[in-house]
Parts: sequence; C-alpha cells; structure tokens
Amino acid sequence: MRLLIKILRNTLVGLILFALALTGFFKVVHYPNPIAAIKLGLAPASKTPTLLPWHVVAPSTNPITLPTSTEAMPATVEWMGKTITWQEFLDISNTNAFVVIRNGVLTYQYYNAKNKITATTQLPSYSMAKTMTSLIAGQLIAAGKLKESDKFVDYFPEYKTGTTFDQVTVQSLLDMESGVGVSDNYPNGPTGWGVGIAQMYATTDMNWFIKHNRKMAFAPDSQASYRSVDTQLLGMIIHRITGERVADYFSKNIWQPVGAATAATWNVDHIGGVEKTFCCFNASAIDYAKVALMLLNNGSTASKHIIPTDWIKRLSTPVVKLDHGWGYSAFMWHPYPNINLMHGLHGQFVLMNPATKTVVVKLSDNSTNGDPDVEEVRVMYQLSQK
Repeated sequence: MRLLIKILRNTLVGLILFALALTGFFKVVHYPNPIAAIKLGLAPASKTPTLLPWHVVAPSTNPITLPTSTEAMPATVEWMGKTITWQEFLDISNTNAFVVIRNGVLTYQYYNAKNKITATTQLPSYSMAKTMTSLIAGQLIAAGKLKESDKFVDYFPEYKTGTTFDQVTVQSLLDMESGVGVSDNYPNGPTGWGVGIAQMYATTDMNWFIKHNRKMAFAPDSQASYRSVDTQLLGMIIHRITGERVADYFSKNIWQPVGAATAATWNVDHIGGVEKTFCCFNASAIDYAKVALMLLNNGSTASKHIIPTDWIKRLSTPVVKLDHGWGYSAFMWHPYPNINLMHGLHGQFVLMNPATKTVVVKLSDNSTNGDPDVEEVRVMYQLSQK
C-alpha cells in the first residue's frame, strides 16, 4: 500500500512539474497556455471566435435591411459523383449557414439549428479575412497612402535581414508571391501545432512571431505560393500607416458603410495588440453578404461609394493560379471565369456572380482533412447561374 501511495505521489509530482515546464515553454514561444491551446486545436471551426482574444468591429448605427422573398432550392444536387437531396448536401458539407441574395433580395436562408446557429451568430471567416484586408489596402492605395511598389521593410526597417526578405513588396504580398517561408500546411488538432501557420494562428505576440520567421522559401515574384503570412505582413503595414487598430479602421471605413447590422470581431494576438489579418474575422452570414453586395455594385451601396472602382477591377482580374488551378488576385479567388470568391479554411465561402447579381454565402464546419472545396464551390456556382 505504501509503495502504491509513493508511486501515485511521484506520478502526481511528475505531472505537475511537466505541466509547469510546458506552461513555461509556451510562454517563451508566445503560445496560449497549454489548456487554451488544446481547446483551440480541438474545437470545431464555428466555436473558435471566442477562444482567441478579439477586438470588436462596431456595426452601423443605421443598418441596411435587405428585402426578402422565398426561393426554393434545387431538389437535388450532384455531390462526389452522386445525386443527393438539398438537405443531404447541407448536412454532408457541415453547413452552419447558407444564404442566397439575388439582385439585392434575400431569397434563401438556412441556419443549422442543431448547432444553435441563427441569423446573428458570429461565424469565423478564416481566410475570407484576407479579402477584408485587401479592401482596406485598396482604400489606402486610392488615398495615396500606400503603393503596391512599397516594400514591407519601408514600414518596418527594424525587420531588415539583408536577404530577399527586404525585397518583399505590397504587390507580392497581395498576389501570394512574397516567398516568405511560413508553411500553410494546416495541422489537425493540437499535435500539429509546431507547423508555421498554426504558430502564427495561436501566437500571443505577432511581432515576435514575424521577427523569428523571416527566412525565405523563394525570391519574391519568382513564383506564386499560397502563404497566409503574406496577408499578415500587409495587415501590419495597414496598422502602421493608419495608426489605428485594423478592427477600428475596418469598422469606420467598410463595416459601418455597408450597413452591417451586427458587431463583428477580429481576433488578435492579445488585447490591444495586432489583428490576425490572415484569418480570424468573425461575423454573421448576412453581414458577410453585405460586403459582397457592395463589391457587386462596383464598390458602392445606395448611398455611399466605399471601394475604389480601380480596386474592384484589381480584385476581379486574376494574375496567378494557386490551389485547384483557380485564379487569384489581391486576396480574391477566381474559381470560374468572371466569378469572385472569398474562401476560408473549413468551408467558408462568399461567391459573387456579377452576371446574375447573385451572392451565395456558405459557412461550414469542415475538417482540414479532405476539405471538399471544389465540390462546394461547384454547387454554389451552379446555383448562382440561375
């Protein structure tokens, strides 16, 4: 009995010492505490917005209310070579919200009651946040405060390395041509959090992370490779130019002007710190759609011009090809000709079809293993063609 007590006591002491050591290590590398990191690694996409600190993106004091009508969705769709019902499509693709807007009229809404999703639930954007960041950049370029030829180190000379990192421009960031060597191979669960993108996602000090991740995978503009760090670097430039939190600037200059009805949030490394502009914008499905409606209307709402027409053209003209052979430009995807798509990990999509003036929003809880991006976008595209 005494031996058993001794073994249990030693085991408990060992576990406590291990936990203290792990906590200390996480603090040194600017990670959340181990329990918070495990929660973040295991949580479904829809539950992550409140697992990281955030800044509030204030909504409009005079929100736009979209007119509504009723549209029946197709009885069946093609999925992975099979014909399935519409509800099966929503279920199989882990849909939390699905919204269709045609000619400014909200014609269809679906919210996953099982997951307690409603029309006002904040759902994560993941990389759709990149497009939000691009919209700010377009405004600053039009105002003469930023140029695509500007280099990152023009704004952060303290980050110069004497390597090709110093040649990274705003243009190369926008088109995923920077070559900065932070991997976008997404891990699954907390065991993969040594991967570069996971470290950047979880970090509690973004400046420390960038300082320690300036090695180059290739020379700027020599090739295109999807790297979320590109958007983060641009977000840091935006913060330095404006002298404001990115969340506050976005709220005043985009979120409120498009008539957003609900507050959004933008996750940060720490309160008062740096927005994670490569991901981590969280909002309701309909308010995401309002940004898309503004873009479909050449950057305007009924009462205000928000995004310069030149930037709409820049967003809408693919300049490189990335995943799935889809076109890409200034943090906007082009999976089909003349189609603009905001796209984020775990099945987050806002598809814009200018020819039919249709917006389709799909926000999901897919895993990182076998994201069915191509299948989901095909269904959305076909729906937008009506």
